[in-house]
Amino acid sequence: MPTLPWAQLGTPDPGTEPVVMASRFEVRSLRHVPGFMVDSMRLLLQARRAPGALGVSLKARPLRRTFWTLSAWTDRKALYAYAGTGPHKPAMERRRKVMRDSVFVFWTVPPGDLPITWEEAERRLNERRSPSAPS
Repeated sequence: MPTLPWAQLGTPDPGTEPVVMASRFEVRSLRHVPGFMVDSMRLLLQARRAPGALGVSLKARPLRRTFWTLSAWTDRKALYAYAGTGPHKPAMERRRKVMRDSVFVFWTVPPGDLPITWEEAERRLNERRSPSAPS
């Protein structure tokens, strides 16, 4: 599962500002990679059916133990509803103890800026990780 391309799931209403979330996860050991990949696929399926989801993409570098997500939502309420229900919530609780590092960034975009590129997501994630970046 190197990169699953952006899947457009909905169209934002004109005049709204969709919420974008990018995340980067690194698991502690290669032995945690298979389970994390299985959960990632389950959560992708959940996101594709979630109310308010506008688009999703996943990227994985299994031998580096690193995974990325990129998604867009109608608003934070829709994003938090997805994150707070199963299978997402129990998967994150289960995987928390095997995480070496996790980074999340959120921002809003005009509807015409979707889909978001991986280059943009990675730039924002790297800024967030930088010790000199503002919080």
